[in-house]
Amino acid sequence: MSLPFPILLLLIFSTSSSFFITLAHCKIPRLGISPKMLTNEPDAPTQKLNDPNLKMFYFNQNLDHFTFTPKSYMTFQQRYAIDSKHWAGAKDNAPILAFLGEESSLDSDLSAIGFLRDNGPRLKALLVYIEHRYYGKTMPFGSAEEALKNASTLGYLNAAQALADYAAILLHVKEKYSTKHSPIIVIGGSYGGMLAAWFRLKYPHIALGALASSAPLLYFEDSRPKFGYYYIVTKVIKGTSERCYNMIRKSWKEIDRVAAKPNGLLILSKQFKTCAPLNGSFDIKDFLSTIYAEAVQYNRGPSYSVTNVCNAIDNNPPNRKKGLLDRIFAGAVALLGNQSCYDTNMFAHPTNNNKAWRWQTCSEIVMPVGYDKQDTMFPTTPFNMTSYIEGCKADYGVTPRPHWITTYFGIQDVKLILRKFGSNIIFSNGLADPYSVGGVLEDISDSVVAIKSNNGSHCQDIVMKRKGDPEWLVMQRDKEIKIIESWIATYQKDLRALNISI
Repeated sequence: MSLPFPILLLLIFSTSSSFFITLAHCKIPRLGISPKMLTNEPDAPTQKLNDPNLKMFYFNQNLDHFTFTPKSYMTFQQRYAIDSKHWAGAKDNAPILAFLGEESSLDSDLSAIGFLRDNGPRLKALLVYIEHRYYGKTMPFGSAEEALKNASTLGYLNAAQALADYAAILLHVKEKYSTKHSPIIVIGGSYGGMLAAWFRLKYPHIALGALASSAPLLYFEDSRPKFGYYYIVTKVIKGTSERCYNMIRKSWKEIDRVAAKPNGLLILSKQFKTCAPLNGSFDIKDFLSTIYAEAVQYNRGPSYSVTNVCNAIDNNPPNRKKGLLDRIFAGAVALLGNQSCYDTNMFAHPTNNNKAWRWQTCSEIVMPVGYDKQDTMFPTTPFNMTSYIEGCKADYGVTPRPHWITTYFGIQDVKLILRKFGSNIIFSNGLADPYSVGGVLEDISDSVVAIKSNNGSHCQDIVMKRKGDPEWLVMQRDKEIKIIESWIATYQKDLRALNISI
């Protein structure tokens, strides 16, 4: 589980002119488990999921878990789903696999996430999927219009509240199924992967372990990586085709050159078949950078491939000279398909999910992603915290807290912190995922392990299996579930040793 900018999510957009100034100084791509460019309805399921074993429920959730003012006792309906088909039951203390939702609707997660369904039968587990507050149908204050109205209502949207929501629902599920000692394993991807790791650290009495897939929890101001998101985008495209990389690198100046001509923006609009007139060269450059980042972050499957984009850019058609911008446009078409026109603001539409995520990135999820000098495919535009803060203040009247995540979750010295009080966490990353630069990539201890793959993309290990998945991916998934099995076996052994029964 965000933008006019690429990718997991961070979807950052706004209708205010002040924030568009901010965007010129920082490029924060979205997180999110699944690509959005192949989905025309960002708030809708990516596919219809017709599973008779999956039951939907609503939990009467507290608005505020951390204060005792009258307003904090307000409640809202939080959506979750359960699949009990393969569960061995309370008598065997059979495990619970719980997916912690991210900045997406539950419908999208159910259609995209395969890890629980794939491994539920093997573990004889109860499967639980929980929707994140303020996303999908889980809206406080009675409606999305009210919940997303302004900072006074959005102020209850943050990671700490979300974790407390999950804790309340998981304890409710255990009570509902009369299973006091069934171990819970939490799973999450992208922002949800961060939530899964944080949940294990904050609620170890509820979760036995966590699988945190593609979780860039080190991508914050106090722990930012040496190299950034767009460094990996550049590296993957250059490794795919150096010719493609060089043409993309040259295209930015060519776009500015054409834009400077009389009627230059009209020429570019016709060149790229835009649905609306361009306001400036920034519009088309932002659109293209989003395409490249999206292609790299979700570089999986036959239709969603960096190779396809670069092949289209590299292609030499017979009997016709192809100009540089013709080639660049062909790369966009390779990813988006043939359309009558192309919406350069396709990620800036004010969907409910985008509005909620925009707030989160303007409050606590502040990742300093920019075009740094080592990101050689892009013009250098480093992240600018000052303009970022100014844009958020203009939109909401509140100042972002860029250090709050590291203060609350304590991740500045991740090796030391996790070695001291962390256990039973898997951090999985594909090194071809741009967000892997902010991931935990080294084993911390025997029970806090990093599983990484050289070619893996964003959250590839937990999404639905595909026919023809590479062997390394099959092996990675198998390794993850074997580790989880070992946690459960040790837990069951401890129950017997302590003579603890149902």
